[in-house]
Amino acid sequence: MHCEYDNDTFFQQYAQMSRSREGLSASGEWHQLQLLFPSLEGLRVLDLGCGYGWHCRFAAEQGAAQVLGLDLSRKMLEEAAQRNAHPSITYRQCGILEYEYPEHSWDLVVSNLALHYVEELEQVYGQVFHTLQPGGCFLFNIEHPSFTAGVGQDWLYSPEGEPLCWPLDNYFKPGERRTRFLGCEVVKQHHTLTQILDGLLKAGFVLEAVQEAQPPEEMMNLPGMLDELRRPMMLLVKASKRG
Repeated sequence: MHCEYDNDTFFQQYAQMSRSREGLSASGEWHQLQLLFPSLEGLRVLDLGCGYGWHCRFAAEQGAAQVLGLDLSRKMLEEAAQRNAHPSITYRQCGILEYEYPEHSWDLVVSNLALHYVEELEQVYGQVFHTLQPGGCFLFNIEHPSFTAGVGQDWLYSPEGEPLCWPLDNYFKPGERRTRFLGCEVVKQHHTLTQILDGLLKAGFVLEAVQEAQPPEEMMNLPGMLDELRRPMMLLVKASKRG
């Protein structure tokens, strides 16, 4: 994650989001992502970009023997320690690219909405493959390429303020995208679908599942949620390392 998350104004706005206040139950993708997790009993789990630690707590409560949550943001980790502490969980301030990735040390590596902040995606794939046990699993949620390639990552609006369409440009030009999020400028990295999926195959992974996240029916009455069906925002991917 980038240091925007330690900006006081940004972090205060982030803390007001429903997924920040209520956790996994308020995340529109959770009903799909949860089903992709393997049985966690006795597993060692590494969370890259753990944020508030919701997925770390889920793993621990499902019986994981050891959970390590990494995040670059000090403020995120302070919240994680307060909200989602557990005897099986250790939180550590560390960037995704800076972690040492010891060989054959983890059974599951999970990352939720963090990899679109990383330019060197292939490097991460190689490091994750190295640190997974044979038979281990890599499960992540990344912003969908059609979202990160969106112009300003926002709708084109009518004069009345209604979203008309989602403009997309420079899709095949990966790299830095600057956008406004929660009132602040945030730097993200656009990756094409080929980079995301073929990169896993080249790293040695076997693809197990690829899903585009859709909000559940019970959330459709929330403001703006119907518009989330007009273009995908998140891509859920599960890959495994052969045993």
